[in-house]
Amino acid sequence: MSAWRFVSFEGIEGCGKTTQIALLSDYLTRRSVAHTVTREPGGTAVGEGIRKILLHSETIHLTAAAELLLFFASRSQNIEEKIKPALDRGEVVICDRFYHASMAYQGFGRGIPLDFIQKMTDLVCGEYRPEVTILLDIEPEIGLARARARNHKRLEDEGRFEMEDLRFYKKIRDGYLELAAREPERIRVIAADRPIEEVHRDIVRTLGA
Repeated sequence: MSAWRFVSFEGIEGCGKTTQIALLSDYLTRRSVAHTVTREPGGTAVGEGIRKILLHSETIHLTAAAELLLFFASRSQNIEEKIKPALDRGEVVICDRFYHASMAYQGFGRGIPLDFIQKMTDLVCGEYRPEVTILLDIEPEIGLARARARNHKRLEDEGRFEMEDLRFYKKIRDGYLELAAREPERIRVIAADRPIEEVHRDIVRTLGA
């Protein structure tokens, strides 16, 4: 794992990020690898407050620009409060979404120019970029069904994005795959429509952990 100090996970809703991050965290713990797990939006007190705004179904009419800026506000806090300190301590950082999510969702999904999002990324993230990004790829029909079932089962109201139609998620998935084609050394695509343990083994193998 020494080659990768900062790892992010990406993918559409229902791709299994949370499950795979938990499995990777357990794997590292068993091997006594110090690490920090964080998420976007969220990860800090400010970020979790922003998460409630971004994901609650009552904020369905949030504008694309407001959405983008809120994600970057959460990201800025996450870097300063969680990511930077963990890296300074020599720990591995695992982040559930990072700046590629803004490219995919607000760029390809909402239509905000990618060059503007790149400028925001340069401003907010600076040198803090994941060396590797695990993109869990899944058909939108499968992922969205999983996500809706999950939120219903947990009685959570984090379903604002799940209220979007399949066309939106197809644009996001295509966007993620285009980003992966542009950055093949950083973004590693892993098929997520397989048994959980099989996906986990592929992730561990990809990271060389």
